[in-house]
Amino acid sequence: MTTGTQIPDPTLPTTQDGRPELHVVFGAGQIGARLADELLARGLTVRIVRRGATGRPRPGLEWRRADVADRDAAAEAARGAAVVYDCANPAEYHRWDEVLPPLKRGVREAAARAGARLVVLDCLYMYGRPEPGVPFDEDTPMRPCSHKGELRAMLARELFEAHARGDVRATSGRAADYFGPETPTALLGTRFAARVVAGKPLEMGGDPDQPHGYSYAPDVARGLAVLGTSPAADGKPWHLPVAWTGTTRGLVEAIAAALGRRGTVRAIPDWVLRALGLVDPLLGAAAEMTYQWKVRYVLDDRRFRAVFGMGPTAPEQAVAETAAWIRSLAASRAA
Repeated sequence: MTTGTQIPDPTLPTTQDGRPELHVVFGAGQIGARLADELLARGLTVRIVRRGATGRPRPGLEWRRADVADRDAAAEAARGAAVVYDCANPAEYHRWDEVLPPLKRGVREAAARAGARLVVLDCLYMYGRPEPGVPFDEDTPMRPCSHKGELRAMLARELFEAHARGDVRATSGRAADYFGPETPTALLGTRFAARVVAGKPLEMGGDPDQPHGYSYAPDVARGLAVLGTSPAADGKPWHLPVAWTGTTRGLVEAIAAALGRRGTVRAIPDWVLRALGLVDPLLGAAAEMTYQWKVRYVLDDRRFRAVFGMGPTAPEQAVAETAAWIRSLAASRAA
């Protein structure tokens, strides 16, 4: 985490009175808080906006509570921003129809009212099932094959239609599934951490032996910071760097090996997930997305690398840092 007083970067824009620009991050979850650290390290002033309890203020960082679905509250939270980042991702996965559109539209309107650039963290659901054996890039047509994919495609179209109309200057960074430190809700998050330490298998839908792209969470935050400080990114989506392009089983085994353990995976059939969804709606909601692990699902990030000169963290380093996080979780539980 970033601490202490940051030295402003003289190459970054400042306000008329010479202060660093204000960058406002909506969402303080797996990526939002990490993004704030990245922006602070670049010498920018940062405000984090979230619905829940605020965190600890630091030099250059303030916190603001706001319900983003309340458009006036969202606009007030974004007041004065040069750049707004939408990293909000509602935990109510099974209620996205109700909660996601108001949230995304609220942040978009807040950025527009502030006259700020907008950087949206997005996923890959809008693409649907990719062509067999081919890494898909930003030009791949949106052909969603799930309800959540249709929702994400609609919101992606809305974003760039708003940009085309001149309502807001916008871009998006699309990331694959996360792994890495401080990713509690990811497939390879805290539940996986507890199971691998206990010698139990990761349970997942789909085929763990299909190639699957995984984004290392620190790379996602760095990529968003790059987009936020690069106005040339506006008007189009970008695939953020992907650190792992092997199989899920391979990633599980690599992390487990770094812990001195043996990693195993157990595939859960879709019908079981749907049945479990009668008790846990989040599991039921995940069942329609398992197609991503039934085919080769690896995004092409070459455009981002070429334009911005940023690649992913080396897989070996990402695995080692993830294992260190898991080790620290186990130690804190044992204390």
